[in-house]
Amino acid sequence: MAGIGLFRIFDPKVRRHLISDEGEVVIDEVRQHWIVFTLPMLEVAVAAALLLALVTNSIGATKVVLAIVLLLLLHAWWQFLIHHRDRFVVTNMRVMRIRGVISQTVATTPIARVLDITLKKTIPGRIFGYGHFIFESAAQDQGFREIRWVSRPDDRDLTIQRVIQRTGLRASASVDVIQSDDDSDDDGTGPIGMDSATEVGTYAPITTTTREPRHSSPPPPPSSRPKSIFNSERGNWTDED
Repeated sequence: MAGIGLFRIFDPKVRRHLISDEGEVVIDEVRQHWIVFTLPMLEVAVAAALLLALVTNSIGATKVVLAIVLLLLLHAWWQFLIHHRDRFVVTNMRVMRIRGVISQTVATTPIARVLDITLKKTIPGRIFGYGHFIFESAAQDQGFREIRWVSRPDDRDLTIQRVIQRTGLRASASVDVIQSDDDSDDDGTGPIGMDSATEVGTYAPITTTTREPRHSSPPPPPSSRPKSIFNSERGNWTDED
């Protein structure tokens, strides 16, 4: 119970960094693999062996041995805290990395920027079940270039891929790429990929109307027209039937 309480005291408390009012929830909180605690545990074992030898045997330079034991224990405790407080968190909105013992560093990036992930598993990693994530394009300067000592790396990789797919980011990115490729074929005749003749025939059928000629009244027969005769005596024209 005391160990559990000690873990809670030095826990980085990821939940307080969430945007709860926007509906952000933790999908996966990644702790480092237990293999990172191998060196601190070896240091503790060496310190315990020195103390046991100091008690059971009369070893000279007792103060030097005690100083070595103290340094080993302090270094092991410090390394334990560093690895314990280093967390990689995946939420439905972003990814975060929280680390630091005395001064804490919180690096975040939107899930939209997580597009290229390389999972690297060495031979010891495949044996003991850990791997390293390498982010090629997701805020590399903020501490996301490489996330090391990830336990169950295959499951964690699938979790990140599912979050990205569910947010629809890759689908929208694919649509943008397709649209940008089709834009080069646009000749200004209408919607992209549509022939102008097809467009007119399908959407705007042309109907021609024939105007009927206007019917004018036939000219009167020549016999009914009045004759105009110039009268030389009067100096004018007169009409005669």
